[in-house]
Amino acid sequence: MKRRTITALFALAVFLPFIIIGNLPFTLFIYAMATIGFLELIRMRNTGNSIIPLMLGMLLMWLMLIPADHDLQSFFLYSKVEVFMIFVMLLLAYTVLMKNEFTFDDVGFVLLAVVYVTTGFYYLIETRLATEGLWNVFFAFVIIWATDTGAYLFGKLYGKRKLWPAISPNKTIEGAAGGIFLAVVVAFVFHLVHPFPYNVWTVIAVTVFASLIGQIGDLVASAFKRHYEVKDSGNILPGHGGILDRFDSMLFVLPFLHFVHFF
Repeated sequence: MKRRTITALFALAVFLPFIIIGNLPFTLFIYAMATIGFLELIRMRNTGNSIIPLMLGMLLMWLMLIPADHDLQSFFLYSKVEVFMIFVMLLLAYTVLMKNEFTFDDVGFVLLAVVYVTTGFYYLIETRLATEGLWNVFFAFVIIWATDTGAYLFGKLYGKRKLWPAISPNKTIEGAAGGIFLAVVVAFVFHLVHPFPYNVWTVIAVTVFASLIGQIGDLVASAFKRHYEVKDSGNILPGHGGILDRFDSMLFVLPFLHFVHFF
């Protein structure tokens, strides 16, 4: 617990200044974290011996992370959809060059890894670069942290019924409900301190779904690790695991908040 606490404080000390500064330093920092997360996911599954698919995947991810206010088409003459399809064809062509040592399944894994990692981190960049970006980023992470804390405390105190033992044996239904409850309480207080342009019931409803979806994101990451038989996605954060271990909920919550146009 002591090591986890020290790591958490150190990570916060590193992460917080970038959130506050925003702009290019924040974007570059997120690029670095997304890259580490992508490499963590790739290491879970052996996708062949060549570094070429890895480099293609990282390059595609970096291009997909370019913020919306920087028109990719003005630089490369192609939209993001067209760029993605070009990389699909390149990876498929590589399976022929490697005589199926790098397979169709490997192509699918690399592409889905790019989508999985990019989506959440892209919307993290978009959130911070917006007008109310600083407050919105704080809100998203506060909801995630409140959900994690509430799930842990309520699970310890009242947890009896397992939520999904085949994927995450320690999670309980009572803990999941407690996480949603604490997230709603924290969101209500946040709304009082820094009101959103919505009524309180809208904020509460969005928070309930965001908390639930964040827990689904956590379970998705657990399912990955269970399937590939690894304890943590990485070891860059002692006591906490890897980048994906810490940002698994965020990868789902921030896209959701954008999809419902809350941000």
